[in-house]
Amino acid sequence: MSLSTLDKLQSRFDAQAAQGMDDIFQFHFSDAGSHYLVVKDGSLDIQEGEHDDPSVSLSMTTETLKGLMNGEVNGMTAFMTGKLKATGNVMLATKLTSLFPKG
Repeated sequence: MSLSTLDKLQSRFDAQAAQGMDDIFQFHFSDAGSHYLVVKDGSLDIQEGEHDDPSVSLSMTTETLKGLMNGEVNGMTAFMTGKLKATGNVMLATKLTSLFPKG
């Protein structure tokens, strides 16, 4: 995954929306390896690699993530068409758009 996409997530992060959260979002990118986001009490930490015990794991391409984040791709549609696969606390994935609102 390009660093710019990760930087964009960092700059768009809404700390208010993450108050009281303590969750790990694991991303498996078919075109860019694995990264995970640690969201804890209003803070965000982005790491490369695999987390031992993620709250939710999401598999997709970096293009799908970009589309989800800029609103061009509907998360439910991506899930139904197989562009996005999720395991674990799948409902948590729906919080991504509030954690990273379109700027």
